[in-house]
Amino acid sequence: MRKLEPFSSSSNAFSCFRHSFLEILYLGICLVLNVTYGSGFDPLIQLPSSGLPTNTSSRSKTVLFNIDDFGAKGDGIADDTKIVQDVWKVACSSSSPAKIIIPAGNSYLVKPIDFPGPCQSNVTLRVSGILVAPQDPEVWDGLNVHKWLYFHGVKQLTIEGGGLIDGRGQKWWAQSCKTNESNPCTHAPTAVTFHKCKNLKVRNVTLVNSQQMHMAFTNCMHVAASGVTVIAPADSPNTDGIHISTTTHVELKNIAVGTGDDCISIVGNSSQIRIKNIVCGPGHGISIGSLGKYNMSAAVQDVIVDGAVLFNTENGVRIKTWQGGSGFARKITFQNILMRNVSNPIIIDQYYCDSPVPCLNQTSTVHIDSISFRNIKGTSETEGAIMLLCSDSYPCKRLYLENVELEWLYGIAKSFCWEAYGTTSGLMSPPSCIPSDGNVISNENNYNSSTSLQKDDHAFI
Repeated sequence: MRKLEPFSSSSNAFSCFRHSFLEILYLGICLVLNVTYGSGFDPLIQLPSSGLPTNTSSRSKTVLFNIDDFGAKGDGIADDTKIVQDVWKVACSSSSPAKIIIPAGNSYLVKPIDFPGPCQSNVTLRVSGILVAPQDPEVWDGLNVHKWLYFHGVKQLTIEGGGLIDGRGQKWWAQSCKTNESNPCTHAPTAVTFHKCKNLKVRNVTLVNSQQMHMAFTNCMHVAASGVTVIAPADSPNTDGIHISTTTHVELKNIAVGTGDDCISIVGNSSQIRIKNIVCGPGHGISIGSLGKYNMSAAVQDVIVDGAVLFNTENGVRIKTWQGGSGFARKITFQNILMRNVSNPIIIDQYYCDSPVPCLNQTSTVHIDSISFRNIKGTSETEGAIMLLCSDSYPCKRLYLENVELEWLYGIAKSFCWEAYGTTSGLMSPPSCIPSDGNVISNENNYNSSTSLQKDDHAFI
C-alpha cells in the first residue's frame, strides 16, 4: 500500500488525490484482507531458531528468545500463557537488549497476561505468528476484565509485527448491551494496553476482532506507532481502533482502521499528539472524546490530524463532550482530509449522551477553544455536513474553518451552529453558519432533520 500523502489546498493537488483515492483504498483493503485471512503469515524478517533457550545476534548484541525454544505448543489449543510469561521475565531481566520472538506459522493461545516493567534493558516483542485470545468470557472470571495483553511500567519497549493479534471477541460482542438492550452493560477487555510506558514504539502490527478496544495508550509518554492495522466488523460494539488517554508526545502515522467504534479516540489529559496518514472506515471516525462523563474533568490540547481518508463512517472528525464535565479541548487541528459517504463529517457535540436513558441538562461543561478544520473535502451521508453544537453556558470560541467542500449525496448540504463563534476563510460549501456579526445563528439554511442530536427542547427537534 502506497503511503498516503496529505493533499495541498490547491485544486490540482486535491484532484490528483481524489483520482488516486479508489486505487489506494481498494489496494489497501485487498492487501490487509490477504494478510489477515490468508493461509499463512510470512514475517518481514525470518529469524532462525537456535534450538536453545537464548541466542545472541552478533550484529546487534541483542539476545533472542524464541518462545518455541521454551516449550510453547503453538497449536492454538494448548495454553501457552505461562511460557510467554516466563519468557518475558527472562527477557526483561536481561542486562543486554532482548528480543522475544513469536514465530511465524503458528497460533499461540494466551490468556490474560501482564508484561510488567521496569526491565533491565530494551525489550522488543516481535509477533510474526498469531496470538489468539480465549473465546470464552468466563476465562476472565476473577481476573481484571479490562485487560488481555497488558504492558505496564516498561521503558524503551518495541512491539513489531508481521503476524496477527486476534481478540476473538465475538462472544463478548453478543453479550453487550449495545448488541442486545436486554443484556446488562458490562466491561470487556482491551486487546493490547500500554500503561505508564515511556519511549514506546509500535510498528507493523495487525489486530483483529478485539473484545472491546483494540489498542490503548494510558498514562504513557513518547509513543510512536506506525503501520498499525485494525479490522473488526462495523457492528462490533466499543471496538475502538486506537485509544489515547492521559498520554503525551504521541505520533501515529500510516494507520488503517476498520471497526465498530472510533478509529482513533483521544481522551483524558492528553497533549502533543500528531496523527498523519490515516485510513478510517467503517467506524465512528476520528474523535476527541468523549470528555466530561460522570462530571469529570478532562484536558486535551495540541492535537494535529494531518492527512486522512474516511469512508462509510458514522462520523468524520468529531469532538464530543458530556454535559456536567469540566476542563477543556483546545488547540486542535483537523486538516487535509478526504471523506466518502460519511455521516456528520464535521461535528462538535457538547450534548453527547451515549446512555440508554436521557441525560440531564447541566450547565458545567468542557470548554472548547481554538479548533481548526482545514482542507476537508468529500461527500456527506447526512444533510447536516457541518454540525457545531456548543454549550449554552460556555460557547465554543475561536473556531476556524478553511476550504471546506462537502456535498450531500441526496441534495444540498447544510450547516448548523449553536453557540459557535469563530471565523472562516476560502471556499465554504455548505455556507458557514458561524456568524460574522457576533450573533449566534441557530438555524442557518433552515436546517431541519429528525436525526439531529438532542439538546434541550427549545433548540432541537
